[in-house]
Amino acid sequence: MSTRRLDIEEIGDVTVAKFIDKKILDETNIQIIGNQMFGLVDEDGRKKVVLDFTNVEYLSSAALGKLITMDKKVKAAKGKLRLCAIRPEIYEVFEITRLNKIFDIKTNQEQALEGF
Repeated sequence: MSTRRLDIEEIGDVTVAKFIDKKILDETNIQIIGNQMFGLVDEDGRKKVVLDFTNVEYLSSAALGKLITMDKKVKAAKGKLRLCAIRPEIYEVFEITRLNKIFDIKTNQEQALEGF
């Protein structure tokens, strides 16, 4: 059993997944994170998911790929995915890659939970 890389919390009918790692760079970790994120949709049938980046200081491009896959999975399940608490230096990467246009990104968890 792989170590948990996500801290999962249920707030009403919304699943909040908070990244535990400060740096999401390691390929093995990214694989585990991806599997845990996908499991929320594929195995648990969660349709409302907030990914909380409060702890994250670094994110590799491989991790971005997992986020894109997660977005597709949630949309395929007719669900909603929101990202929140992304540091400015990481948000810059979302802007450069234009992923800020794909993802629904909120400033903090409270905003991410509003109007779900």
